[in-house]
Amino acid sequence: MDPITKILSEKVSAAFEKCGYDPALGNVTASDRPDICQFQCNGAFAAAKAYRKPPFVIADDVAAVLSADKDTFKEAVSVKPGFINLILSDEYISSLIRSIDSDEHCGIPQAEKPLTIVIDYGGPNTAKPLHIGHLRSAIIGESLKRLARACGHKAYGDIHLGDWGLQNGLVIAELSERFPDEKCFSDSFDPEKDHAPELTPELLGEVYPFASAKSKENEEFLAKAHAALIKLHNGHKGYTALWKQILKVSVGDLKEIYKCLNVDFDFWYGESDAAAYNDRLYKILEEKGLSHESDGALVCDVSLESDKSPVPPIIVRKSDGSDIYATWDLSAIIQRQEDLSPDCIWYVVDNRQELHFTQVFRCSRAAGLVPESTELKFLGFGTMNGSDGKPYKTRSGGVMRLSELIKTVTDAALERLAESDKVDPADREEYARRLGMAAIKFGDLINHRSKDYIFDLDKFMSAEGKTGIYLLYTISRINSILKRAGDAPSELCGVYTDCERDLMLRLIMTGDAYTLAMNEKAPNYVCENAYQTAVLFSRFYHECRIIDETDEKKRAHWLALCRLVRKSLLTALDILGIEAVENM
Repeated sequence: MDPITKILSEKVSAAFEKCGYDPALGNVTASDRPDICQFQCNGAFAAAKAYRKPPFVIADDVAAVLSADKDTFKEAVSVKPGFINLILSDEYISSLIRSIDSDEHCGIPQAEKPLTIVIDYGGPNTAKPLHIGHLRSAIIGESLKRLARACGHKAYGDIHLGDWGLQNGLVIAELSERFPDEKCFSDSFDPEKDHAPELTPELLGEVYPFASAKSKENEEFLAKAHAALIKLHNGHKGYTALWKQILKVSVGDLKEIYKCLNVDFDFWYGESDAAAYNDRLYKILEEKGLSHESDGALVCDVSLESDKSPVPPIIVRKSDGSDIYATWDLSAIIQRQEDLSPDCIWYVVDNRQELHFTQVFRCSRAAGLVPESTELKFLGFGTMNGSDGKPYKTRSGGVMRLSELIKTVTDAALERLAESDKVDPADREEYARRLGMAAIKFGDLINHRSKDYIFDLDKFMSAEGKTGIYLLYTISRINSILKRAGDAPSELCGVYTDCERDLMLRLIMTGDAYTLAMNEKAPNYVCENAYQTAVLFSRFYHECRIIDETDEKKRAHWLALCRLVRKSLLTALDILGIEAVENM
C-alpha cells in the first residue's frame, strides 16, 4: 500500500495538470497546522514564478478541481497567499483504514524494486566481554535490518566479529606464561593427536583485561603478543587450535547476550573469514596501480582535490607484514560481493569511525571491488552518555559490561512487577527481561541514530511519557479490552468521533513514517509514529466507552479499531526488536 501522501500527491498532481500547470507541483505533505487542515500542498508558490501568476490564483484553480472530488475530500480550499489545504472525507478515511486492515504488511509501503542489503553491525571482539559501547550498534543495526525486510527488501545481518586482532595475541601470550607446558605453544603441535586446553568464559574474562593492562606497562610482553599474533596469522597449528577455543567460548557468550537483546545475525563472519581474501585484495590493488610502499607499509592514496580536510592514505598492510582493520574491511567487501552481490552494504558504527570508512569506500571504488551501482553507506551513531553528558560509566568510573546493564534494567523491572497482581509469578523473570529491553531499546531508538543521548533509567522505565514501557502498557490495555469483549463482532465501518478520526489519520500516516525511516535509515521515525499512535489511542480509550457502548455497529467498529491499533503497534515493536507482554 502506498503512503497516503503519495496517493494524495497523485490526485493533486492530476489537478495541477488539468489546470494547465506542471504536475510535478502537486506534492502533498502532512499539514504544518493540523488544527486547520490534515494535509497541504504548497506547489502554487513554485508555480507563480514559472507561470507569472499570483500563487493564490493558481491555488484557486487547483482547489476548484479538487473540491469536485467529494469521494476523497471533505474540503480542498485555497488560502492566501497560495496554500492548498486539504481535509479528507470520513468515507475516504474509512476506506483507507479498511485497506490497511486487510493489507498483510499493515500499511507499510513495499519496495517497487527490492534490494539485497548487507548490514554490518555488532562488531564485537572475541576474547573480550561485550560492554555498553556495543549496545547502539546492535540494536540500531537489528532494527534497520527488520525495517528493510518489512519494506520488502532482502536484508542480511553480519556481525563482523573482531576475531583476528591483537587481543588474540595478548590472550595467547598470557596463557603461554601461565600454562607453558601446554602442547599448543610448541612448534611440534600435531592437530591430529594434540589438543588445545579447554577454556571457560570465567578464565577468558579474567585473562584478557589482565593481559591488556600488562601490555601497557611491559613492552617485552607487548612485543611477545604481537609476535604471537603474526604466528597465528601465518598458520601456527598450536596457536590456531587455541584461537579456535577462544572463538568457541567468546561466540557462545556473545550469543547468550545478543539473545537477551533480541538481536540475531544471519552471518557470524569475522575478520578471519575476510582475511582469506587478503591475497586477492593485494593483487587487485597492485594490478590497478593503487598500492605503494610508505615507510615499509603498503598504502593506497585516497585523497581527492575536493576534500576540505586531509584524508590520509589507507594502510592495507603494516610495516611488519601484518594485516589491519582496513585490510579486513576491504577483503570483507570482496567476500560479500562474491557471496551475495548486494545492492547495498550499510555499516552501523560509531560516528568516530567515519574517516576510516571514507578511506575504505574510496579504496573500494578505485579498485572496483563492487559495481558503481552498489551503495556503500556509513551509518554513524552517537554516544550513549550519563547524566554528566559524558560516555556512560559504572559507579566506579569503569566501562559497564553489557551483561551488567541488562541485569540492572531487568532488576529494575522486577521491582515494579513485584507489586503487580496481573503477572503470574512464574512469568515475572521473562516479563522483566522484556520490559527492561523495551526500556533501553526504545530509550535509545527514539533518538536519531546520529545523535548522542542521555541514558536515564528512571525515565526509560516510566509507564508514562515517550517510553517503550508506555507502548507495552498500551498494548496490554488493548489486550484487556479485547479479552473482555470476547467473541463480540468487530468490523471497521465508519467514523463516529473526533478522537477516533485523529487516531485513524495517524494509522493512515504510518506508511509515511516507514518511508521516512527507510529513506533516512533511522528507526526513530518508527518510534515516534508508534508513540503518537499510543497517545491517540489513550485519548480514544478515555473518551469512548468501548465495552459499554449500546450501539452494536459503533461498538463493533471500535473493537475492530482496537485490533488494528494493536496490530500496528506490534508491527512497529517487532521492527524495533521489542517483545510485547500480554498484560502489566
